[in-house]
Amino acid sequence: KFTTEEGIEYPVGLLKDIKIYFQHYKTEEEAKAKWNERAKRMDYDKLFILFTDRDGCTEQDIVEFDNLPYKNKVIFVNKPHPNIKSAVYIRGFENDGCVGPCMAYKSKISYKKYYDDFDYVEWFNLAEK
Repeated sequence: KFTTEEGIEYPVGLLKDIKIYFQHYKTEEEAKAKWNERAKRMDYDKLFILFTDRDGCTEQDIVEFDNLPYKNKVIFVNKPHPNIKSAVYIRGFENDGCVGPCMAYKSKISYKKYYDDFDYVEWFNLAEK
Protein backbone atom coordinates (compact mmCIF):
# COMPACT_ATOMS: atom_id res chain seq x y z
CA LYS A 1 0.00 0.00 0.00
CA PHE A 2 1.24 3.51 -0.76
CA THR A 3 0.51 6.90 0.73
CA THR A 4 1.51 10.49 0.09
CA GLU A 5 3.39 12.81 2.36
CA GLU A 6 3.62 16.58 2.09
CA GLY A 7 6.90 17.67 0.53
CA ILE A 8 7.83 14.14 -0.58
CA GLU A 9 7.98 13.68 -4.36
CA TYR A 10 8.73 9.94 -4.42
CA PRO A 11 6.61 6.92 -3.44
CA VAL A 12 6.02 6.24 0.26
CA GLY A 13 5.05 2.65 1.02
CA LEU A 14 3.15 1.39 4.04
CA LEU A 15 3.88 -2.01 5.52
CA LYS A 16 1.29 -2.10 8.32
CA ASP A 17 2.42 0.88 10.44
CA ILE A 18 5.93 1.11 8.95
CA LYS A 19 6.68 3.76 6.32
CA ILE A 20 9.18 2.90 3.60
CA TYR A 21 10.60 5.82 1.64
CA PHE A 22 11.34 4.74 -1.93
CA GLN A 23 13.41 7.82 -2.67
CA HIS A 24 15.21 6.26 -5.64
CA TYR A 25 12.01 5.60 -7.60
CA LYS A 26 9.66 7.92 -9.43
CA THR A 27 6.44 5.88 -9.43
CA GLU A 28 4.57 3.52 -7.13
CA GLU A 29 4.67 0.87 -9.85
CA GLU A 30 8.46 1.04 -10.13
CA ALA A 31 8.88 0.93 -6.31
CA LYS A 32 6.49 -2.01 -5.98
CA ALA A 33 8.22 -3.95 -8.77
CA LYS A 34 11.65 -3.46 -7.17
CA TRP A 35 10.28 -4.37 -3.72
CA ASN A 36 8.80 -7.62 -5.05
CA GLU A 37 11.95 -8.44 -7.03
CA ARG A 38 14.14 -8.04 -3.95
CA ALA A 39 11.69 -9.80 -1.63
CA LYS A 40 12.02 -12.95 -3.74
CA ARG A 41 15.77 -12.99 -3.01
CA MET A 42 15.35 -12.79 0.77
CA ASP A 43 16.86 -15.63 2.76
CA TYR A 44 15.21 -15.35 6.15
CA ASP A 45 17.88 -17.60 7.69
CA LYS A 46 20.55 -15.05 6.79
CA LEU A 47 19.01 -11.77 7.91
CA PHE A 48 21.14 -9.15 9.64
CA ILE A 49 18.99 -6.79 11.69
CA LEU A 50 20.35 -3.51 13.04
CA PHE A 51 18.40 -1.24 15.38
CA THR A 52 19.23 1.86 17.43
CA ASP A 53 17.71 3.22 20.60
CA ARG A 54 16.58 6.39 18.76
CA ASP A 55 13.23 7.91 17.89
CA GLY A 56 11.32 7.11 21.05
CA CYS A 57 12.78 3.64 21.64
CA THR A 58 11.84 2.41 25.12
CA GLU A 59 13.45 -0.12 27.43
CA GLN A 60 10.57 -2.44 26.56
CA ASP A 61 11.38 -2.04 22.84
CA ILE A 62 14.98 -3.02 23.57
CA VAL A 63 13.88 -6.13 25.47
CA GLU A 64 11.40 -7.11 22.76
CA PHE A 65 14.05 -6.62 20.07
CA ASP A 66 16.48 -8.80 22.02
CA ASN A 67 13.82 -11.53 22.17
CA LEU A 68 13.18 -11.57 18.41
CA PRO A 69 13.86 -15.03 16.97
CA TYR A 70 16.72 -13.90 14.73
CA LYS A 71 20.32 -14.95 15.27
CA ASN A 72 22.05 -11.95 13.65
CA LYS A 73 20.71 -8.86 15.36
CA VAL A 74 22.29 -5.90 17.11
CA ILE A 75 20.92 -2.81 18.80
CA PHE A 76 23.14 0.22 19.31
CA VAL A 77 22.54 1.79 22.71
CA ASN A 78 23.87 4.92 24.42
CA LYS A 79 24.53 3.21 27.77
CA PRO A 80 25.47 -0.32 28.83
CA HIS A 81 22.70 -2.94 28.86
CA PRO A 82 24.43 -5.99 30.37
CA ASN A 83 21.26 -8.11 30.30
CA ILE A 84 20.60 -7.49 26.59
CA LYS A 85 22.59 -9.96 24.47
CA SER A 86 22.19 -8.00 21.24
CA ALA A 87 23.10 -4.59 22.74
CA VAL A 88 26.24 -2.80 21.59
CA TYR A 89 27.14 0.22 23.69
CA ILE A 90 28.30 3.14 21.53
CA ARG A 91 30.31 5.51 23.70
CA GLY A 92 29.91 9.26 23.34
CA PHE A 93 26.12 9.62 23.66
CA GLU A 94 25.68 8.96 27.38
CA ASN A 95 24.16 12.39 28.04
CA ASP A 96 21.91 12.44 24.97
CA GLY A 97 19.16 9.97 25.90
CA CYS A 98 19.87 7.84 22.80
CA VAL A 99 22.57 7.02 20.27
CA GLY A 100 23.25 9.96 17.98
CA PRO A 101 23.13 10.07 14.17
CA CYS A 102 24.70 6.95 12.73
CA MET A 103 27.20 8.69 10.52
CA ALA A 104 28.29 11.45 12.95
CA TYR A 105 32.02 12.03 13.24
CA LYS A 106 33.59 11.76 16.68
CA SER A 107 35.05 15.25 16.32
CA LYS A 108 35.60 17.91 13.70
CA ILE A 109 39.15 16.69 13.13
CA SER A 110 38.45 12.95 13.22
CA TYR A 111 37.90 10.67 10.26
CA LYS A 112 36.33 8.12 12.64
CA LYS A 113 32.61 7.91 13.11
CA TYR A 114 30.94 6.63 16.26
CA TYR A 115 29.69 3.54 14.51
CA ASP A 116 33.20 2.65 13.44
CA ASP A 117 33.50 1.27 16.98
CA PHE A 118 31.32 -1.66 15.89
CA ASP A 119 33.11 -4.35 13.89
CA TYR A 120 30.65 -5.10 11.08
CA VAL A 121 33.05 -7.44 9.32
CA GLU A 122 33.44 -9.60 12.42
CA TRP A 123 29.63 -9.60 12.89
CA PHE A 124 29.07 -10.82 9.35
CA ASN A 125 31.86 -13.39 9.56
CA LEU A 126 30.67 -14.81 12.89
CA ALA A 127 27.27 -15.45 11.36
CA GLU A 128 28.85 -17.77 8.81
CA LYS A 129 30.30 -20.02 11.53
